[in-house]
Amino acid sequence: MFTPTLEEARKLMEEHNQEAFHRQHAETVSGVMGYFAKEFDPEREEFWRCVGMLHDLDYEEFPEEHCVKEEQWLKDMDCDPAMIHAICAHGWGLTGITCQPESQMEKLLFASDELTGLIGAAALMRPSKSCADMELKSLKKKYKDKKFAAGCSREVIQQGAEMLGWELDELLQKTLDAMKSLEG
Repeated sequence: MFTPTLEEARKLMEEHNQEAFHRQHAETVSGVMGYFAKEFDPEREEFWRCVGMLHDLDYEEFPEEHCVKEEQWLKDMDCDPAMIHAICAHGWGLTGITCQPESQMEKLLFASDELTGLIGAAALMRPSKSCADMELKSLKKKYKDKKFAAGCSREVIQQGAEMLGWELDELLQKTLDAMKSLEG
């Protein structure tokens, strides 16, 4: 059974993702997952980071089969089944993916994947081009504007908060804090 190191996961992600945006998204989600792992599963921080790094492995090449192609690739590599499930579960409700998030890690990936995109877009609108000086109030304003970062599903973000048993504000704040930590 293969469980990649973070460097191996990064190399694999870069083999399948040429666009800078997709590479940056993988790095951001990996960092956010590492941040959450420190609180919820500190012994497995690298595992959580690898899941974040690989979560969109097939998206650039096969957007219509997102999570489906990747599942097969990872199985062909004899990848850790827990990693495969976590990665596939983040796409629950898309492209026929039926495995849903079960563990805390899976729920956090599901919830934060879309949210990191929204926070990143909001940061780019700021004079600082950073989320370091962003407050929850500003983020909530962008979140409520359905035209802003319209590709970031508010429904998925809300569903993720509910899965976690968190209020939406808690998910927004914790993910914002995680992204701020990546800039420090």
